[in-house]
Amino acid sequence: MTDSRMNFHDKAPKISPRILCIGMPVRDLTFNTPGIPARGSKENATGFGEICGGNALNGAIGIVRLGGRASICGPMGDSKETSSRFIFDQMAHEGIETKHLIHMPGLVTPISAVMIDPSGERTIVTFRDPKLWHVKLQNFDTLLDDCHAILTESRCAEFCTDLCAEAVRRGIPVIVDVDRAMSLREGLLHASTHLIFSSEPLQETADVTDDAQALKKIAKLTKSFLAGTRGPRGTIWLDEQGNIQETPAFPVHTVDTLGAGDVFHGAFALAITEGQELRQALRFASAAAALKCTRFGGAFAAPQRAEVMELLGDGQGTSPAPTVK
Repeated sequence: MTDSRMNFHDKAPKISPRILCIGMPVRDLTFNTPGIPARGSKENATGFGEICGGNALNGAIGIVRLGGRASICGPMGDSKETSSRFIFDQMAHEGIETKHLIHMPGLVTPISAVMIDPSGERTIVTFRDPKLWHVKLQNFDTLLDDCHAILTESRCAEFCTDLCAEAVRRGIPVIVDVDRAMSLREGLLHASTHLIFSSEPLQETADVTDDAQALKKIAKLTKSFLAGTRGPRGTIWLDEQGNIQETPAFPVHTVDTLGAGDVFHGAFALAITEGQELRQALRFASAAAALKCTRFGGAFAAPQRAEVMELLGDGQGTSPAPTVK
């Protein structure tokens, strides 16, 4: 159960906002490796972990850790699967609502092999059953009841665009994590309020090699807020006047980047529901992602609210911030 006292933002609602996270939960098998094995070679791992992940689930973990409420929606494999049961147990432990997940009989829940090198960078191989994309979501009124925002990823456009469009029509913010190139005719360009790209998909979507120019090109096609995340180089974004702004990353000692981007998106979505202005929301999200990078465990290393406030220098936290280089 989320403790509303964790929410220190003075404009935040007294009842923690509920964010609907749409995507596919994934079972992650993580391996700490001295390096990425060459083709046809073998490598001994120095560490192993079994966690659950996926953009939406990772974002949901970040939201709950930061004092929000998260509900997850999307397809999973057969309910009798070992992976399915494992993921449900993990979500229950985190306090994530799971009633909107849809089991698809006979299908396989997504699974990933994740190799993490000494720098904290990860290399991922994921299997997603192609038939999972044919999922049909529940009634929109049911999904949007008590919903303060939607957080989804661009790859889920096939089954969530109509729901997102209805949410926007009802005045509910829709934050989209864009981690693959989008078509410039993509429905989510309009069925969203905030589009946050990773740098490479941003440039591929706009067909230009400069992040700032890419944002300005896409801005001609959508009214959504636009930003591009660039890891340690921070976040670039467009303000209401169409001017380029930048939010620097927090320079921390990185050991594991797995789930950091998803924690960023979850933190940003929560900040938006709390009424934080854009610059503040991006800084809040950057702090949450930075803290996650200082620990192993994917999104399960996401910080608590007090730790983020401490790193931001707001004097509200009780836990020490990590050593900053």
